[in-house]
Amino acid sequence: MEMHQVRYFLAVARTLNFTRAAEECNVAQPSLTRAVRQLEDELGGELFRRERPHAQLTELGERMQPLLQQCYDSALGARSLASSIKSGEVSSLRIALSETIETALLMPYILQLRKHFKRLEVKLLRGTATQVAEFMKSGSAELAIASALGDTWDRLNTWPLFTEGFVLVVGGSHRLVGCSSIGLSDLRGESLVMRPYCEHFESLVSLLRSKDFAVDRAHEVPSEHDLEVFLDQGLGVAFAPRSVLFSDCVKRVLVTGLDLQRTVSLYGVAGRQRTPVANMLMKMLRAGNWSRYAI
Repeated sequence: MEMHQVRYFLAVARTLNFTRAAEECNVAQPSLTRAVRQLEDELGGELFRRERPHAQLTELGERMQPLLQQCYDSALGARSLASSIKSGEVSSLRIALSETIETALLMPYILQLRKHFKRLEVKLLRGTATQVAEFMKSGSAELAIASALGDTWDRLNTWPLFTEGFVLVVGGSHRLVGCSSIGLSDLRGESLVMRPYCEHFESLVSLLRSKDFAVDRAHEVPSEHDLEVFLDQGLGVAFAPRSVLFSDCVKRVLVTGLDLQRTVSLYGVAGRQRTPVANMLMKMLRAGNWSRYAI
């Protein structure tokens, strides 16, 4: 099936006249008629009843018209989008964030990019450290922001952005709210809520076990949203990076002796060509002021 055949069919279906449709399509009528017959052969039946000077849609033609219209519109849309991308009118940014990276860290830079690119389309991908690395391998994402991805792929370039510590997070009515700082020993008897999606989950588990915390009896949640609900309902306390954002119902408390920190980095693929928008974002992120998060 050729797009010009579909275009000719739609013109005849709209005008119900082969001569007028040929004039509208700026093509000789025999060429238009031949293309419509080829389309009929491919679809296995007549699309029109030829009743000069008019044509009428057959049942097959009536059923095919909306489908072929959608097909034709999609082809035009794809062609227009390709032309816009080639001319620089549309820019696409594909970036992956790990589950523990706040979108708010990236948003100021996206807003800046919108000033430089007329139509910016952002595809944001999320996942665990392993999934983020897979997004980069497959080309689903051009850039990524995450903490440690480990030795997942030797073609990943890494540019550290900032290093931050972890804090205790509790519900707004917890007994520790208002304390300037506490020691790990002050948490004896507290129920823990753990974040297994965090890149440093195993490091935190090892640290807490070394301090004789009952980690095996802790709650586990799959997202920051679920964590906030648990904390707000007084079901425990948790440890989270300083940059993680919560609503006002969650409070932060500094913990002395909590020897745990993470480095948030920008990742790219060595030797892979990047789009202009990805190159600009990479430069902006590397030159950004991250002091508010750094320890």
